[in-house]
Amino acid sequence: MTDRLLLCTDLDRTLLPNGNVPESAMARVYFKALARHPGCTLAYVTGRHQALVQQAIAEYDLPLPDYVIGDVGTTIYQVVDHEWQEWSQWRHEIAPDWAGFEHAELHRLFSELSELTLQESTKQNRFKLSYYVSESIDPEPLLIEMRKRLASHSVRAALVYSVDETTHTGLLDVLPACATKFHAVEFLMKQLGFDLDNTVFAGDSGNDLPVLTSPINSVLVANATDEVRKQALQLAREQSTERSLYLAEGDYLGMNGNYSAGILEGVVHYLPEIKYWIISDE
Repeated sequence: MTDRLLLCTDLDRTLLPNGNVPESAMARVYFKALARHPGCTLAYVTGRHQALVQQAIAEYDLPLPDYVIGDVGTTIYQVVDHEWQEWSQWRHEIAPDWAGFEHAELHRLFSELSELTLQESTKQNRFKLSYYVSESIDPEPLLIEMRKRLASHSVRAALVYSVDETTHTGLLDVLPACATKFHAVEFLMKQLGFDLDNTVFAGDSGNDLPVLTSPINSVLVANATDEVRKQALQLAREQSTERSLYLAEGDYLGMNGNYSAGILEGVVHYLPEIKYWIISDE
């Protein structure tokens, strides 16, 4: 039995029903019931920056989280009475990876790579360099060349590639090596005193794979693409983490397993007693 839960969930097309498949009618109602439970610490883990997270919370009437891991893992905020306080200790944790390089200097390393288009300024920050990439190209040769240039300047970076299925656009983030969603979730766990037995992560896309295939108990919601599902299973097999990856299928509380229905299904898979936190208000 556990009396504490750290629930870390991606937003777009995981908690937010903004994909191409339907949401179960009661899914967010049950999710709110879980979030209201005093034993549940809720963290949103997202590529969005602060303003876009706040917009999503308002637009979809989401529970206010306790923490937000934003900008694809490069920022951590604690949310107290609607006040957002950025964790400086996380900035100090990730800064050494970029070997003193600032955002603009790192961009200059890639300036003549024609496959890269710099994303809008609102999607950049000191430790997040973000590009659009055509979905039609094979990203691997591009990533190899970028890694070569980074290594020649002793910069330790993670290159996170994913595809926005709604716009069919490739997204590429250059992050400090330890600033991925996985490292940020791990850092949050350590800071708050949670462990592998009472932490669950939920995601749907390529940039969630480092967490989905880690030892952290994770759920891939049912609306994830076949390609992401295939990648997740393959990586989990290679890393011997199959036991900590759950693929939502639907039928929990009569729901379809998409979006927040899949999150709840996964949480109850790992921690069956949590079901009483979800349905106790019925």
